[in-house]
Amino acid sequence: MSEAIMLVYTLFGSAEDARRVARQIVEEKLAACANIGAPCTSIYEWKGRIEQAAEIPVLFKTGVAQGAALQARLGELHDYERPAIIQMDARASAAFAGWIGEQTR
Repeated sequence: MSEAIMLVYTLFGSAEDARRVARQIVEEKLAACANIGAPCTSIYEWKGRIEQAAEIPVLFKTGVAQGAALQARLGELHDYERPAIIQMDARASAAFAGWIGEQTR
């Protein structure tokens, strides 16, 4: 049996920023866990120019009730002008979803 959870994905310009924000989000109990990935290369258009940058992806695991608050807090803590903050509905095992609930109360 599985239960609903939320995954929230974002990118940071440095590993230091990713770790700082991830730790703060978990300490504030807005997410049970943050997975910080390896640097990736992002190619995008910004202000009329094609840009290429190394970025650090972070995936936050949280409860459905915390999704909006987590997104809002990421927007406050993020140093990007328009950060990509993407929320995804997900399903997890009952045991894992229960742990997320315990960590985010």
